[in-house]
Amino acid sequence: MIRITETLSLHEDEIGISFVRSSGPGGQNVNKVSTAAQLRFDARRSPSLPNDVAIRLMRLAGARLTKDGVIVLTAQSRRTQAENRDEAVARLVAMIAEAAERPKPRIATRLSKGAKARRTDAKTRRGATKTLRGPVRGD
Repeated sequence: MIRITETLSLHEDEIGISFVRSSGPGGQNVNKVSTAAQLRFDARRSPSLPNDVAIRLMRLAGARLTKDGVIVLTAQSRRTQAENRDEAVARLVAMIAEAAERPKPRIATRLSKGAKARRTDAKTRRGATKTLRGPVRGD
């Protein structure tokens, strides 16, 4: 079990990890060793996630989300498969933890009459200043 919050955890069977070749420079091993970890997690069909968390997670995933609702994360900054796998899992856990937090609802507020009056007075003064900057008229 992968623990995300006190109330939320994932079963390791829900995460699929495969290893592919990393991009970029790597010397003699670059074409022989597959160290980059590619993590796949089906957010849409996961029994561990509540529906609202899954929806927020899919919105957070952005371009990393496939049409089928699968999140694909690639970790390739480390030199070994184990380190890249741990990094990919940590990134997924961080995404799910962020999606698990409920957004604070916005409370609509109203401007006071004094604030509205100060704003319109400031606009009137500014308009008067700009008018005085215009060309001088000789009457």
